[in-house]
Order: sequence, then structure tokens, then C-alpha cells
Amino acid sequence: MAMQFYASPEQVQRDRSEYARKGIARGRSAVVLSYSGGILLVAENLTSLRKISELYDKIGFAAVGRYNEFESLRRAGIRMADMLGLSYDRRDVTGRALANAYTQTLGAIFSETQKPYEVEICVAQVGATPEADELYRITYDGSVMDEPGFMAMGGQAEAIAAVLKDRHDAAADAGAALKLAVEALGSVGGENGNRRELEAKQLEVAVLDRTRKGRAFRRIAGAALTTLLEGGKDVPEKEPGDAGAPAPGEDKPTVSAASEGHDEKPEDK
Repeated sequence: MAMQFYASPEQVQRDRSEYARKGIARGRSAVVLSYSGGILLVAENLTSLRKISELYDKIGFAAVGRYNEFESLRRAGIRMADMLGLSYDRRDVTGRALANAYTQTLGAIFSETQKPYEVEICVAQVGATPEADELYRITYDGSVMDEPGFMAMGGQAEAIAAVLKDRHDAAADAGAALKLAVEALGSVGGENGNRRELEAKQLEVAVLDRTRKGRAFRRIAGAALTTLLEGGKDVPEKEPGDAGAPAPGEDKPTVSAASEGHDEKPEDK
């Protein structure tokens, strides 16, 4: 009879952790930080596959690692948020609740399956002030941490976080916050330890805008991103309905046919 190899539970957990950490470190990094106007989410991304997304009205999602794995988590989070909002109230959908759900899911996958997820995710909820912003980091083993206004994930996250720690300012505007995020991402990965200059086409950028009513998430891309990188101002897009009602066309009726004959006063009859 063939003998089975024995490995202690501690060794199994260590092997799974090392496997997941190596997989995450091979990917490109992402940065999330608070600024005066909201929360900025920046990822180094050379593909059309999204690392940054919206989960609900004021809640955003950023991830690094294996795309197919964190994409399934993103979809599950959106479904959960929608169900909570429909069953109870939109105000009952919080970043903390979604972070707790991700914690349970990743913890179960890590301890019960042969292969852990090679992912690290951030659930961010924008508040009325930078002090009220919430950033939750959830790791491959289900651990969750409440980050103090900024965080870095994937690649050489510790070196990137050190740059953010020294220079992060929650009162900065969007341009200064983006400049810091890009410099932090470019501080690692260059040849012979040199800095890299990241261009707009290498970045995926979005914000949770605290000044917007309803859905706070919006992407910054194209000319708007280039302008912001060059030191220009962030110009928020107009919300639906801001343009006002269109003017009636020529020779078009301004009242319905059903209302004709009902506008006369009683004494006119």
C-alpha cells in the first residue's frame, strides 16, 4: 500500500500563503488614497481589462492579482450590494458590509480549497469629509485592515506605500493627489532601481467624487486624464439631467390633445 505524505496544518497554511503572495507580487500595483474632493483610485494597467470598478453609489473597488479571480469577486459584490439596496434601503449598503462579505469568502477559499485566490482587493467608501472616508484592504487569506487614508497593493507595495506615507495630504486637490500616486507607482520597477515615468496610456484612473449626489464613481480617461497629469484642473462631468429640458421643436404642440377644451374658465362657457 502506498504511503501518503503528511504535512502539518501550519506547513500547509504557510505554503498557501507563499504561493498567493508570489502570485500577487508578479502583478502591477494599484494605489488608493483620499484627497479633498473624494477618493482617488489609480492602477498601472496596460490592458483593456478593468482593475477599478464601481460597487454601489459611493463605494468603489480596486484589485490586483489574477483577473479572473478578482473579477468574480467584483461581480459577487455588485450582486450583494444590489440585493441589499432593493431589500432594505440604499443607505444600508456600506463598504464595511461588503468588506466583511469578501473577508468571509476569501477566508473560506483559503482554508478549504487546494489553491488560494491570488488577489488583494480594496473596498473604498467616500464620506462627507476626508476623515469620513473608509478604505478596507482584504487579502488572499480573508484578513481585513482599515487603512488610514491611503494604501498600495501588488508588486512592491511596501516601497510604494512608503512614498505615500511621507507625502500624502488629505487636503490636496485631485491634480496633486494624482501626481503623488503616479510618482509612487513609478518609484519602483525601473532598470537599476531608477524611477519610471508613467504615461496616461499606462494608467487606469477613477474617483469617488464626494461632491456628486447619488453615484459618486466616475472614470478619468483620455484628454481629461492627460490634462490632469499635466497639472490642469479636474473638470467633473455633468450629472444626468444637468443640461435641462430640451426646447420644443418648431411647430410642435406644447400641450397634449387630451387637455384641449379643459382650460376654459367656468364663466367662459
